[in-house]
Amino acid sequence: MTAAPLTFRRARIGDLPAIIAMLADDALGSAREDPALPPNPRYTAAFAAIEHDANQFLAVAERGGEPVGCLQLTFIPGLSRQGMWRGQIESVRIAAAARGQGLGRAMFEWAIGQCRRQGCGLVQLTTDRARPDARRFYESLGFEATHDGMKLSLDL
Repeated sequence: MTAAPLTFRRARIGDLPAIIAMLADDALGSAREDPALPPNPRYTAAFAAIEHDANQFLAVAERGGEPVGCLQLTFIPGLSRQGMWRGQIESVRIAAAARGQGLGRAMFEWAIGQCRRQGCGLVQLTTDRARPDARRFYESLGFEATHDGMKLSLDL
């Protein structure tokens, strides 16, 4: 039996529980996400902000009418590199039951295509050092670790 085709679309508020569940479904995510229902109001507020920002695209990969993956694209205008736009890919997740089927590669091909259509000259991402398999995957797609990322956690 052939698997249903993979489609990509903008996330809808009804997708939020599935997206949160995917974000929470690993060792790192389980410690920092809250998959309880109804969703924490901070998630719904963030969803609204993303939805209303023209430079944000919260994407869902869907197969057979079910969300099987998600990622967030941010289109960043900048002055450096002669005013070049950048595409930032974050929060990439594949549902546990759909892993190992090539969905990650398909999602990245789609996301990079979206960045090209937006006029981005560069696509960037960050990955946690605790995810060596993810890093190898990104490198297999042609991403290079050219910069060191740094973060400062702020108390909320």
